[in-house]
Amino acid sequence: MAEHLRVSRDGAVAVLTIDRADKRNALTAGMWAALPGVLAELAADPEVRVLVVTGAGPSFCAGADISDLLGGPDAEDPMARLRRDNLAAQAALRDFPRPTIAMIRGHCIGGGVELATCCDLRFTDPTGVFGVTPAKVGIVYTPTSTRQLVDLVGPATTRYLLYSGELLDADTALRTGLVDRLLPAGDLTGEVRRFAEVLAGRSALTQRAAKEVTAALATGGDAEEVAGRWYRETIASGELAEGVAAFTERRAPRFPYGG
Repeated sequence: MAEHLRVSRDGAVAVLTIDRADKRNALTAGMWAALPGVLAELAADPEVRVLVVTGAGPSFCAGADISDLLGGPDAEDPMARLRRDNLAAQAALRDFPRPTIAMIRGHCIGGGVELATCCDLRFTDPTGVFGVTPAKVGIVYTPTSTRQLVDLVGPATTRYLLYSGELLDADTALRTGLVDRLLPAGDLTGEVRRFAEVLAGRSALTQRAAKEVTAALATGGDAEEVAGRWYRETIASGELAEGVAAFTERRAPRFPYGG
């Protein structure tokens, strides 16, 4: 396993923990580079039905390690390699084939927000603090990361965050749509676990289809083609037949699609 990236499994739920608590889980260049491989291994495991992403200790992720920002070999573009690896890590998380939940405590800043917005859902507690801070160091935020913010919080809040670098508390993050659930102190881990188990018991085919259709709608792709392809698969695989039979017989479904 890559340094400072820890994976644990409990049944169908995998937990990816950013494990650099002494630095508020700031991501080094090596951690960004390693993330796609870690995620590929989890995606290839048919037993993994849900992925939870979190941070060790009291913080989620304080962003990229600032000492790496100018450490690239190209003097003309010292951030080139870091930017490439950052975007690859975001894509790997965004395209993970099964539901993903960011479980956020404490600092979720910069690259931490990038990771959180690449997850399907974001749960936090009252300690959550959120910020997008390129204006503090003179970085141009990538269009990919900007688009993810706009899709969640809209253009006005995106501009507020990017222009100012100011932090949002958990209540404001919930109100603006940056997070989906704000849970009472002490309830975060238990509720994320409960909800992950709910997701693990639902149709993986339906979830995969919903993920791809949503992505197509967000990016201007052919959502009708994507939905049609998955609809045909739900018939061919027996997924729909099993779901209807289980409902009729009042039992838990045994969906055949493994995802």
